[in-house]
Amino acid sequence: MAFGADSTAAEVVADVDLTGQRAVVTGGGSGIGLATAKALAAAGAQVTVAVRDPAQGRAAGLRWELLDLSDLGSVRAFANRWTGPLHILVNNAGVMRTPEAHTSQGWELQFATNHLGHFALSVALHPALGETDDGGRVVAVTSASHLRAPVDFDDINFEHRTYDPTTAYDQSKTANVLFAVEAARRWAHDGVTVNAVNPGGVRGHLQHHLSDAELSEMDARAASGPGWKSPEQGAATSAYVATAPVLAGESGRYFEDCHEAGLHQPGTAAGVAPYAVDPANAARLWEISAEAVGAG
Repeated sequence: MAFGADSTAAEVVADVDLTGQRAVVTGGGSGIGLATAKALAAAGAQVTVAVRDPAQGRAAGLRWELLDLSDLGSVRAFANRWTGPLHILVNNAGVMRTPEAHTSQGWELQFATNHLGHFALSVALHPALGETDDGGRVVAVTSASHLRAPVDFDDINFEHRTYDPTTAYDQSKTANVLFAVEAARRWAHDGVTVNAVNPGGVRGHLQHHLSDAELSEMDARAASGPGWKSPEQGAATSAYVATAPVLAGESGRYFEDCHEAGLHQPGTAAGVAPYAVDPANAARLWEISAEAVGAG
């Protein structure tokens, strides 16, 4: 069956049997993350949602664990509690256009949460992903917003330029794609695959830092284009990349609307930016990230 922009996560996994598989979905207590987690669970997987808010974890109706991606201690604790194989890791959680803030290690909050936390989590869980029979799958949830900004390697933390919450978010989403590119290269012989997905526009809690004017602008842009997706539609591409048998062994790719997307063409809102799949950028970001989180 062919899937597309209107497909839901439930439709994507309808003919998939995940019995005996284990999955982790970060940010799985609401929105796209919750829809992803429920779809994987409906297909038979044992799903753990990783959340900052215990109330969201309890409300999800699934197994849940505390995880604050901006706190490397919390990330390490989560990984240390995990035992046994891990078949699917969906790096879904994120923050968007937050006021300027930095972690105790000095990293800009959006970059730290959206990229560094997931980088540390993925590296720490890599052995568990490698324990599976067919190799675990990692899904890095990015955004079309990555098209607006590359990672500024000379000033990731806005020490020498005025902080802009939109640019900070955009570069963190580019970092998600670069992670998938380099992880695919490094883990090619481990059977662990890593792919990036753009879920499309979903109106929800992620935008709670935006002003009314910014939200109105986003609503107008959505109305004149593809429109907003429901959380279940936004979760479809994550579910597809996490489970589709046809993607077994495929890694380092970028997907949107349940299809692999090509390079971005000017004048469109689709595709992946060339700088986001550049191998040199990906390798450079990996080295910076490994040093930042103390990964070997």
